[in-house]
Amino acid sequence: MTSDPADLTAADYLDAARDMAAAGRPFLAHLLAEEAARRVDDPVTARSIRARYPDPTTRRD
Repeated sequence: MTSDPADLTAADYLDAARDMAAAGRPFLAHLLAEEAARRVDDPVTARSIRARYPDPTTRRD
């Protein structure tokens, strides 16, 4: 693991998002996934990442 966040890749952020989701921390998972989405060049991939980790504070009633 690197100590410089600038060295982290989208895959690193997605791994952390998966870990946080599994640990029951959906908002942190969302934030990490959002950063992963920002780091990919393909808009379709970014949308896919965002769809997998939606903002849990946004109600969709």
